[in-house]
Amino acid sequence: MSEVQLRIHDLWKTFHPGLFESSVEVLRGLSLEVDKGEIFGFLGPNGAGKTTTIKAVTGLVIPDRGEISIADQPHDSMQAKRLIGFMAESPYLYTYLTGREYLRFSAELLEIESAEIDDRVESTLARVSMTDRADRKMRTFSKGMLQRIALGQALLGDPQLLILDEPMSGLDPVGRRDVRDIILEQKDRGVTVFFSSHIIPDVETVCDRVATVIAGSVRGIGAVRELIAREVESYEVTFTDLDPKSVTTPVASVHRGSDAAWVRVDAERRDTLIRELADRGARLVSLTPVQSSLEELLLRQYEEAAS
Repeated sequence: MSEVQLRIHDLWKTFHPGLFESSVEVLRGLSLEVDKGEIFGFLGPNGAGKTTTIKAVTGLVIPDRGEISIADQPHDSMQAKRLIGFMAESPYLYTYLTGREYLRFSAELLEIESAEIDDRVESTLARVSMTDRADRKMRTFSKGMLQRIALGQALLGDPQLLILDEPMSGLDPVGRRDVRDIILEQKDRGVTVFFSSHIIPDVETVCDRVATVIAGSVRGIGAVRELIAREVESYEVTFTDLDPKSVTTPVASVHRGSDAAWVRVDAERRDTLIRELADRGARLVSLTPVQSSLEELLLRQYEEAAS
């Protein structure tokens, strides 16, 4: 049985901007569990509540109600906080420092032993591919370089739970590949990785499981393949011994090859088509479900929430 590393139960949060502005309900009973050692993707459009959830987990936002625990410890306890490495979506860095100086300062805040700081900083710079640029002032860094240093700061304390808010934001393809490699490396070391993103290919590439969040609540949770498998909308039916254009059951598309024909039919008409093929003496060769992509699933959930 899997050990739960992060548990969020029935989380609610409403922001009250000001006297003449309407309140905004951002989280609406959001619940999920992240198992120890897995890479868990938190996927949703901008404004869905991803960052607010992460800020609640890290103690930067106080939820109106709900429970959060990390390794069975209250999330706001010092025991839980020591387990976390956190990278914000738009990290604030002391840009008058060099990258190396910033990581040394962060190491001191993490109370890393003085004798270990140099080695820890150098290995972290190498891990995020910033060794050659570590002595430049961070005000000269590109956004991608700042993202790398911020990721290094999150890794510096060897966390058991790595929380990343949009870690691929601002990175070029090489940088995104490097971050994906780092995430997979952390999994190999037994670290639990929880990261939010609206970049679907990044989630599909590395995640063991994913939660889709729309309008402050989780709409689906599971492995990517499982989520998509639940959303079979049509079937591709291959058969022989019958002209596909003579089929009377409504179909979405018709194709004819040298040896067989195939049509695409909506899921609700599948059985009707199969009966027609049997009645008319056709030979059924294959029946293949056509699944939605993760992007199509998310868009459909978003449209359903908006309707």
